[in-house]
Amino acid sequence: MANFLLTYHGGGMPEGEEAQAQVMHAWNEWFGALGDAVVDGGNPISKSRAISPDGSVMDATSAPTGYSILKADSLDAAVELSKGCPVLAGGASVLVSETFPAM
Repeated sequence: MANFLLTYHGGGMPEGEEAQAQVMHAWNEWFGALGDAVVDGGNPISKSRAISPDGSVMDATSAPTGYSILKADSLDAAVELSKGCPVLAGGASVLVSETFPAM
């Protein structure tokens, strides 16, 4: 099995306590359905900076809004697992990328 990094792009935080509770319930349900496939549930991302090869630093313009890490037998299997991700209901997209041990 390989690990797959899910990066979330776009979407937004739900407004109000009831909407936030519904979203948290959706995340808990999804993670529960995934079971052992969840390596790291991840977190939202609030601020990002980009570093250029020349060392200059700027605010990132296309940063992800969150991430999770899953394990699956293949990229296609990870994509299928990711189709239930709650961020999709909030208007975000999910990029699924296979990782591999390099060190």
